[in-house]
Amino acid sequence: MKSVLNQPELCNEEAAIAYVEARLWPDGAVCPHCGVIGEATKLKGKTTRPGLWKCRACRKPFTVRMGTVFESSHVPMHIWIQAMYLMCASKKGIATRQLHRTFGGSLKTAWFLGHRIREAMTVLKVDDSGPFGGGQLGGENEVVEADETFVGGKARNRKGKIPPKTPVLSLVERDGRVRSFRVPDVTAQTLKPIIVSHVNKATYLMTDDAPVYWAIGDQFSGHGTVNHSAEEYVRAAFWHTNTVENFFSIFKRGIYGCYFHVSEGHLHRYAAEFDFRHNNRIGLGIDDQTRTDRAILGAKGKRLTYETTALTRRETPPPF
Repeated sequence: MKSVLNQPELCNEEAAIAYVEARLWPDGAVCPHCGVIGEATKLKGKTTRPGLWKCRACRKPFTVRMGTVFESSHVPMHIWIQAMYLMCASKKGIATRQLHRTFGGSLKTAWFLGHRIREAMTVLKVDDSGPFGGGQLGGENEVVEADETFVGGKARNRKGKIPPKTPVLSLVERDGRVRSFRVPDVTAQTLKPIIVSHVNKATYLMTDDAPVYWAIGDQFSGHGTVNHSAEEYVRAAFWHTNTVENFFSIFKRGIYGCYFHVSEGHLHRYAAEFDFRHNNRIGLGIDDQTRTDRAILGAKGKRLTYETTALTRRETPPPF
């Protein structure tokens, strides 16, 4: 039996760099300084920096790490790919402590590595295309379910102190993609611009009977609700929000069972991680290796510095 962990790109640094180059530069090396494609020479034997290129147009050196989440990282590229594979293959995620025990180094390095991989999994704009869930959800003759959940500690056994909870809104296509947002509150004023911008107006919107969705539903071709307070969960086999509830079950089992504690300022990155795995799941014909390749593609054009990551622990990111 051949283990996938024996692949050359997971064990050898040169093979790992070539693997990433083949995916981020399918048409040849791209100079991040001047943007010229295919006009660079690889410097072999003349430098201690693996994967170093020199552009013949602007005469500047560069590597495939530049302009990606890999930039300015001292972690070897084959370790990056190993960590990406583990995060993409683990349905409920992989804890920072586990990354630390597996790869060594400092705990800060493992923590920052995980957040940069989550950044690679993140959709930056509504109109982003590709494997990251970009574009509007739904469409004609399609159903999108919308619901919210609250992430935080339980009040059980905490006398006199109720821990704060943070709301997360998720929009899920039936048999399709999901997109989640950390929101400051669950009000029509907050949810409406998110739902209207991310869901196609030809979609049939399905929610519970919360009043915040009443005015929002008028923006779409149809709006169905189920009354959870009356223990109504399915009506006529079509009206339900079970798809988004199923997503929440995986999301919260990962948060509570794997990560245990998630900083409020980083919750949107963890939500993006679970969105990515759902949008690239085996049910859509995407295996662990292909999912990892798509995460590598998502690293392009994104940067995340340690200072920025450390300072956003308590900050509220834009909702969309």
